[in-house]
Amino acid sequence: MDFLTFKDKMYPLGCFNINQVLLWEEGFDRNNLTRWCRKGLLDKLRNQYYAFPEYRRVPDFSRYVANRIYSPSYISLHSALSFYGMIPEEVVQLTSVTTLKTARFKNSFGTFHYQNVKTNLFFGYEIKIMRNGRRLMFATPEKAILDLLYLNPYYKTEQDMEEIRLDEDFMQSELNKERLVDFLSKMKSKVMEHKVKCLLKVYDI
Repeated sequence: MDFLTFKDKMYPLGCFNINQVLLWEEGFDRNNLTRWCRKGLLDKLRNQYYAFPEYRRVPDFSRYVANRIYSPSYISLHSALSFYGMIPEEVVQLTSVTTLKTARFKNSFGTFHYQNVKTNLFFGYEIKIMRNGRRLMFATPEKAILDLLYLNPYYKTEQDMEEIRLDEDFMQSELNKERLVDFLSKMKSKVMEHKVKCLLKVYDI
């Protein structure tokens, strides 16, 4: 198969896996993918997942990659907090929450870190639409905070909450406290209730 025929078919998908290729062309020779990667015509994202290098120039496409190469997952933790302007730091790697095992992948689109939670804690995300119409699973601000506190056991005291350096204006005017408390109740954790109590006290909410 020639590359242009392949690209014409697969390019609209953005990023794709080998199963999608085989659904289109059952007898497809997988060695083509290795050869095209060596030539720089394709980027390998992780085992069996690929994208075309032109997509590196597409804004926010790395977030779409994060959702696609390890599913189910949604963007959360520092990546979501940074997106909402809730922390001052610029986040280098994309952090997500998943029901799969904890994993990390690095490719030409960035570094992707996934942290495991139990199935009953996989909630609190919403669908965001990218400029090109693709859909992203993204934590709400409230769930991003809860995921951060849950997955980082060293956040325990009021001083610890201060060190997260959440934006005070956001916390006091934009944070949905009712949603935060509702999500917290679903977690059914006394430890998390204590952490959130400390957080709310620090930010006078």
